[in-house]
Amino acid sequence: MLLTIDVGNTHTVLGLFDGEEIVEHWRISTDARRTADELAVLLQGLMGMHPLLGEELGDGIEGIAICSTVPAVLHELREVTRRYYGDVPAVLVEPGIKTGVPILMDNPKEVGADRIINAVAAVDLYGGPAIVVDFGTATTFDAVSARGEYTGGVIAPGIEISVEALGVKGAQLRKIELARPRSVIGKNTVEAMQSGIIYGFAGQVDGVVARMKKELAADPDDVTVIATGGLAPMVLGESSVIDEHEPWLTLIGLRLVYERNVSRM
Repeated sequence: MLLTIDVGNTHTVLGLFDGEEIVEHWRISTDARRTADELAVLLQGLMGMHPLLGEELGDGIEGIAICSTVPAVLHELREVTRRYYGDVPAVLVEPGIKTGVPILMDNPKEVGADRIINAVAAVDLYGGPAIVVDFGTATTFDAVSARGEYTGGVIAPGIEISVEALGVKGAQLRKIELARPRSVIGKNTVEAMQSGIIYGFAGQVDGVVARMKKELAADPDDVTVIATGGLAPMVLGESSVIDEHEPWLTLIGLRLVYERNVSRM
């Protein structure tokens, strides 16, 4: 089986693939202070619960694919693959890795690995032109041309960042649960904040995507809009522009990149 690991600024998502099917997944907090040995223990604890894997670390794992937006964690995961999975082919997404997606940016190296991986999966699943909206620590909008090229994107503060900022900077405000309020017009402070977050971000998504579509394609209706990320369900029901929801888009992209590179190793 293939182990895929997507390290974000806040959370790390792991997926286990049996062929093209994702058979198990986990979400843990990202901690740049964890050492390679601590990460190995964590992986053993998670995967030891799966019936298709052995009790020993590495049993049943035939390949590993990793992307990370946190350099310190990528360094430690590199050490994990070397020490604990030495005989298992591992693909770490970094410059030089074959993705099959041309990057049309001023400096391709500065584009987050997860954003390129999302573009890989979007092209494979839906073709281009497409826009990927990833609801993570930041809300990112990534554009893929009709020819499958990564053409650029938009980065906005994420939902959780905005909630925390309101709680910290607002003298009479506090941290709230991310939940849909009873109505758009809040009847109390908590519901007013929830409404501002949910409907505010839905409006942001609709507005940004509409503008991107006009630049991306002659006919905006040709563009497929794909939502992913752990917080996507908060906005899905309120946005009018999202066509597809694929929660495991990044993991699928990692599987595709692994398959495109393992034969070269």
